[in-house]
Amino acid sequence: NSTYEDIASKFFEHFLYIADAMNGVGEAEIALWDETDGFYYDALHLPDSHQFPMKVRSLVGLIPLCAVSILEPETLEQLPGFRERTQWFLKNRPDLTQNIACMQKQGIGERRLLAIAYPDKLRRILEKMLDATEFFSPYGIRSVSKVHASHPYALTVDGREYRVDYEPAESSTGMFGGNSNWRGPIWFPINYLLLESLQKFYRYFGDDFKVECPTGSGQMMTLKEVSIELAQRLIQIFLADASGKRPFYGGTDKFQTDANWRDLILFNEYFHGDNGAGIGASHQTGWTGLIAKLIQQCAEQVLSD
Repeated sequence: NSTYEDIASKFFEHFLYIADAMNGVGEAEIALWDETDGFYYDALHLPDSHQFPMKVRSLVGLIPLCAVSILEPETLEQLPGFRERTQWFLKNRPDLTQNIACMQKQGIGERRLLAIAYPDKLRRILEKMLDATEFFSPYGIRSVSKVHASHPYALTVDGREYRVDYEPAESSTGMFGGNSNWRGPIWFPINYLLLESLQKFYRYFGDDFKVECPTGSGQMMTLKEVSIELAQRLIQIFLADASGKRPFYGGTDKFQTDANWRDLILFNEYFHGDNGAGIGASHQTGWTGLIAKLIQQCAEQVLSD
């Protein structure tokens, strides 16, 4: 819709400035990307102006994967003003476009790509995300890397130690009213966004771009295949195993075995990072209900194959 052409141009400019800021924040120009680790971290700015990265392997480092958009060639043809604006930036502000995928190169179907993680950063982030010893649970992507179970992140400020451990279920801290359950559990909204991002990258790269999945397995997959693998792991939370038990029921034996309860499917708020047990509220159809979409996508893929 050409009515929104100016707004799209403004969003494009904001994307470039935000991406540039991530590569060098503040006067000290602290980059959120750690080239040695191949991961994004938060940066902490103290009152004495001292700044440093907080090297916690968490969703913070995966969220940049979601900053991706595909532009179809016919869209650019229909929006000449937007196309001219992007071309101006590509020509006159290479400082803002050199470290990201910014429409210069055509992909599959002459598509153009906007992405912060491209392509080396994409591979390096996925190496961690698809590692079973880090984020890649049998039931989806953990919110904090399992590596922090044995190597918690500790920070000492004013003589007091603060730390982040891998906590796959309920949080052990009362911060935020006890609702700080992002230190290990699997959350459907974020998993779904990451899955969609993989599909967008696939639409641009196609079958030639492959990554090892799971990391260390020697098995190479396209990003489409990785998205299906992730979807199937999320679906696995609700499926009965060979003994008839569903992971999301956890150790609640009555729900696992009682004929009146064992087929009751609950949409828990989040799920145990290691065994898939449902945690929190049991009626989160607003986001855990996304499982229906994933089942549909996997079924369509089977039919197309």
